[in-house]
Amino acid sequence: MFNQLTDDQFKKFKDLIYKESGMTFNDINRPILESRLKMQLKKAELDNIDEYYRRVTANSNEMKVLLDAVTTNLTSFFRNRVHFQGFETGVLDAIRKTRKDKRIRIWSAGCSTGEEPYSVAMVLKDKMPDWKIEIVASDISFNVLMKAREGFYPTAKVTGIPPTYLQRFTNQVKDGYVMKDELKKLITFDYHNLKNVPIYKNFDVVFCRNVIIYFDAAAQEHVVNTIYNAMNPDSYFFIGHSESLFGMNTKFEFIKFGEACLYKKQ
Repeated sequence: MFNQLTDDQFKKFKDLIYKESGMTFNDINRPILESRLKMQLKKAELDNIDEYYRRVTANSNEMKVLLDAVTTNLTSFFRNRVHFQGFETGVLDAIRKTRKDKRIRIWSAGCSTGEEPYSVAMVLKDKMPDWKIEIVASDISFNVLMKAREGFYPTAKVTGIPPTYLQRFTNQVKDGYVMKDELKKLITFDYHNLKNVPIYKNFDVVFCRNVIIYFDAAAQEHVVNTIYNAMNPDSYFFIGHSESLFGMNTKFEFIKFGEACLYKKQ
């Protein structure tokens, strides 16, 4: 078992991961890549990192497993309350005025274990109960998508859910809570690599928060413009509070609803 990547091995893996996903590894987060590769070698019952590289490059399924392994999945219910305040008031109020057919379509890109799309679903069921609601939730990790579809969360994980929503939209079970079917049926969980053009289109709102921070400038711009092309006119785009489109060649317009900073496709 290897202890540390050589510089050549590090470059080969970082270039491969960038090519396949747009995710960037550098000297700062190099230890993360090394630790994830150690775990993958153990699972694959291999001792040679170069042999693992050959296996990954020869098999698309193994490549997907590697991308799954190196992805960081950190999320929570109603993460960044300011965003949800802007969503509930400014965004939904604006959509009510422009979408006369009472249909709303939302994409949670990089949904991780599902806390974000379930949070969005709770808000929509509460605020727009008579609307046709469609939510697409995607991620590059099959493991987190399986957990999201299951909809079970330990008690410690649901602390961000308002008590009224927790009571209304979940069933308490041993050691945690399960999302009710009325929420699950609103959400389509699906695999998607943001490097690729999505098969889903016509979104009124896209959440892609704390995702592009892992990409370099070129990959960020590519992802953002791909998302732009998948959105309806007069639609809204949320990114992480530490992320920005400043300096990118993009057509999004920066706007604010209260303290919430977001972008609009005119």
